[in-house]
Amino acid sequence: MSYQINRLIKFSQDLFFVWVLIGALGGYFFPKIAASGSSNISIALGVVMLGMGLTITTEELKSLRKAGKALILGVLLQFTIMPLLGWLAATVLKLPPMLALGVILVGASPGGTASEVITFLARGNVPLSVALTTVSTLISPIITPVWIWSLSANWVDIKPLSLIMTTVQFVLLPVLIGIGIRRFWTPSKLVMEGILPLVSMFAIVWIIATVVGLNHDQLLNTPIVIIAVILHNVFGLILGYVGAAITAQPPAICRTISIEVGMQNSGLAVALAIAHFEPAAAIPGAIFSVCHNLTGSLIAAFWRKNS
Repeated sequence: MSYQINRLIKFSQDLFFVWVLIGALGGYFFPKIAASGSSNISIALGVVMLGMGLTITTEELKSLRKAGKALILGVLLQFTIMPLLGWLAATVLKLPPMLALGVILVGASPGGTASEVITFLARGNVPLSVALTTVSTLISPIITPVWIWSLSANWVDIKPLSLIMTTVQFVLLPVLIGIGIRRFWTPSKLVMEGILPLVSMFAIVWIIATVVGLNHDQLLNTPIVIIAVILHNVFGLILGYVGAAITAQPPAICRTISIEVGMQNSGLAVALAIAHFEPAAAIPGAIFSVCHNLTGSLIAAFWRKNS
């Protein structure tokens, strides 16, 4: 029986991109139902971040001191390439203010929680991927609002302190609570590798459906933002790899940093958009969720065959 449950869970996890598409389509075709959950987006993101915290042990946190140059390089590339690429895409394509802000919100967010899975499939360095996501998440309450304020203040009125407090509430606190719980409770393998990823996965799908429902009438009228998001994601993957390669990092580390840079915590971008700005600012985050899971899966398949 347990074998069948494990097979079912793994099958569901392998279909993550399909669930993301179903969520997006569900939000589009049933917008009123999907949009009704907008007030709970922050709770859904908190659930995802709590799950992330539960996967982190204090020993792993201590080991970050020994992660070396690759960790510093990855975090540096994460928080320079993606914010500046977002600003560049928004500026060159002359996006409306709220959509431009949404692209920058995505670029200023920390690494996405799905990057570890993509790194594993791409034969990258999974411990480094975990370390990069952990560090970028822990420092995001300061770095993310500063980038948003620096790059978006000309278009939109930004209140950095409010953004800092919201990021602490949505991201840092749930992660720290998860780490604290993990000190006293070690979940079973079924919980760690099965239930937690599934809960996080469907919370992300629910967020995407809600954002699509909120912006149903605007989605088809703003095709340029789809181009901006795709360029943002693809060039993030490319420049992340190039940035690691020119510092003579091994191929596995180059792949890992590429994935970490190109895959963002778009759920945080959506939550910040809903909490502080107009629903339209959440559109790039929802599109990015679909886009980076597709490109991540494709690039992982390519690297897995050409490792």
